[in-house]
Amino acid sequence: MLSVLSVDDKLSAMSRRAAVVLVIFIALVLGAVGLRVWLARRPGAAEAFAGWFEAYPSGERLVLAPARFADLAGWREDALEEAVPVFLRSCGVIAGQPDDASLGGGGIAGRAGDWKPVCAAAARLPAGDRAAARRFFETELRPWSVRNHRNPVGLFTGYYEPLLQGSRKRHGRFTVPLYARPPELVMVDLGRFRDTLKGQRIAGQVVKGSLLPFPDRHAIDAGALAGRKLEIAWVDDPVGAFFLQVQGSGRVRLEDGKELRVGYAAQNGRPYTAIGRELIARHALAAKDVSLQTIRAWLEAHPGQAREVMERNASYVFFQVFFQTSRGNGPLGAEGIPLTPGRSLAVDLSQHALGVPVWLVGGAPSPRPGEPDRRLRRLLVAQDTGGAIRGPVRGDVFWGFGPDAEAIAGRMKNRGKMWLLLPKALTPKEAS
Repeated sequence: MLSVLSVDDKLSAMSRRAAVVLVIFIALVLGAVGLRVWLARRPGAAEAFAGWFEAYPSGERLVLAPARFADLAGWREDALEEAVPVFLRSCGVIAGQPDDASLGGGGIAGRAGDWKPVCAAAARLPAGDRAAARRFFETELRPWSVRNHRNPVGLFTGYYEPLLQGSRKRHGRFTVPLYARPPELVMVDLGRFRDTLKGQRIAGQVVKGSLLPFPDRHAIDAGALAGRKLEIAWVDDPVGAFFLQVQGSGRVRLEDGKELRVGYAAQNGRPYTAIGRELIARHALAAKDVSLQTIRAWLEAHPGQAREVMERNASYVFFQVFFQTSRGNGPLGAEGIPLTPGRSLAVDLSQHALGVPVWLVGGAPSPRPGEPDRRLRRLLVAQDTGGAIRGPVRGDVFWGFGPDAEAIAGRMKNRGKMWLLLPKALTPKEAS
């Protein structure tokens, strides 16, 4: 009797396990069917779902998906006529290039000859005519959704033109140098040697026929360039000088009230490190609180540690002087033309080309702390780059000069999406 019961118990247990497996299988099938129906009924859900699995993709890969202007949220509300003169400035650069010259970004935006007819049409537009501007962009260009693999969402930050107090000579409180480019610094555009390396650069100094690394921030702060008459100005704020390098350009108000505009001339070739991450790692700041303003406040409150923290960023920027500081012109960007507040965008040049119109959908902080973020749905033009701008869906919006520009740029770290507007005859190889 005991053996019979034992056999029956075993059979019963096997039946229960089989039933559980069957229930799990049926649940998985129904779940898959339900997910398929949900993805089919919700526009954009499929790409968002795929993006969940690519939050940390192995490597970054720019993929373009064809889109329509109707897909661009806010397209009909933007003051597109304001973007036309910004685009025309880039057209002036394109006009000086041979027709077969690549615009960069690995050929993503085609060649100069693809854009010259578009630029000619833009030049014929009546100034300030919003309807004409919209017809132009919709007639001449086609939007392409930018993705990192399948993920269309990326990070968008801001930058601005800071103001420092300084002197042409070292004296008194003016002890922090702003250096011009050292003559021995060699910057190599790798794209000139291989198309696959477009947008990538290295820098160093030639020693006995070999290109060797240039001194890092720690060495330069310790005096590696001192006494060589490379100083273009002396300022009174080491933290301000550090952030001037991060921004890439700015103004120095001299003792007589005149202003020098200083802009990017070169970089030492060392990798850029965001010191905000260092402060997070030290538990000095919470990730949600990191901004230019909170980093600056921490550095100023901890002068004994500030230099060591700043030197965690080995990258060092050298400047050149532009004497004009007229209200109508911003600093020069990577394209060699003045930037326009709210309309110029810095991008990763290993992924993107300069001169391309970019539609951005995201958000930006209010200039007044405490107020909620504002929607940002706007046409910009890729006209600059920066050491911290890395990735296919990544951009840095130039906000201009003054307190409002600093307030917005310093706190901007918003998620968003971007579309490239490319000539209709062009089908980029990155298209999905």
